[in-house]
Amino acid sequence: MPAAQADPPGCPTLNVVAVPGTWETSNTPDPGRGNGMLAQVTSNLPAGARVDYVAYPATAFPWEGDVYAASRNRAVDNARGIIAATAERCPLTNFALVGYSQGADAAGDLAAEIGTGLGVIGPHRLVAVGLLSDPRRSELDPFVGPPVAGTGAGGARAGGFGFVTPNVRTICAVGDLYCSTPPEDFVTRLAGFLAISAGSPFEQLENYRDEATALYNDIMTAGGIPMLQLQLTPEANELREQKIRTFYESQIHQDYSNYVVDGRGTTATRWLHDWIASKA
Repeated sequence: MPAAQADPPGCPTLNVVAVPGTWETSNTPDPGRGNGMLAQVTSNLPAGARVDYVAYPATAFPWEGDVYAASRNRAVDNARGIIAATAERCPLTNFALVGYSQGADAAGDLAAEIGTGLGVIGPHRLVAVGLLSDPRRSELDPFVGPPVAGTGAGGARAGGFGFVTPNVRTICAVGDLYCSTPPEDFVTRLAGFLAISAGSPFEQLENYRDEATALYNDIMTAGGIPMLQLQLTPEANELREQKIRTFYESQIHQDYSNYVVDGRGTTATRWLHDWIASKA
């Protein structure tokens, strides 16, 4: 009878790969800055878990060195590299991906890639995907917390999460425009899609083509160019500006450590922590 397979010493039962949000890290992160929003998710996990934080530019504007899409794609590549290295050395280790904001965008994209069955690990090894304020949240993604309208500002991922869908949990606070853009706000949806897709690698173009087609069809169904023109009048632009200003002043996007997602008073970060811990 063959001996049971065992991992080499030092291999975790669960490798939690965490992708921080915009401006929470860099290519050379300062340990003194802490781990941002995800600190409460990844702290004090069971002994068998190991947490690896993904370093990447985490920028949003061209003058910071990387446009959003290039920064996000770097995060995907770096997270994929961490998983590949651990998976090769530790064949029995399972994985969890967690991300916040731009990091949720990256973690979600990598999870979707793995969910096709053609990723860096088999889908069965990705046992948890926890996303806070995912800019590409779909209304079909497994959701935790009070319901919100619409999808993420960048539009839903074409094809969703595939085989890993049962192991995905996404949380979006009511009023967080990053992950909850009203479906009828086509100007914001179009701007979000362009920001998400600009500078993406060639192999992703087919997915973005499908997403662009879906957005185009939604616009045409709602009234086409005349409808878009109505959303670009001075009055409409002023209303949109006020809405965005109110959103930023509310700090909703930065308040997931206090945002309650269930009847027991559990906050978003605590809920994700406990769920990830249950997988270790």
